[in-house]
Amino acid sequence: MHGYGIAIRIEQISKGVFQVNPGSLFPAFRRLERSGWIKSEWQATENHRHAKYYIFTDAGRRKLKTETQEWGRQIAAISRILEA
Repeated sequence: MHGYGIAIRIEQISKGVFQVNPGSLFPAFRRLERSGWIKSEWQATENHRHAKYYIFTDAGRRKLKTETQEWGRQIAAISRILEA
């Protein structure tokens, strides 16, 4: 997806809880790209404009999997604390 599409999708999936500012999103994309976790390329959008599209690399998919597992452990721990 392109950057704006990713920001909109995050807002949709979170039901409006998370609204990502482009000023935060694009520096994050640059950091992820420098780390080798995503790659980007310029493409035409459905409106025939040019936008930078982002995709996970294999290393990025592995990193996402490990980070998702870690977040799951942290969420479970926080839930146990709040329920205690």
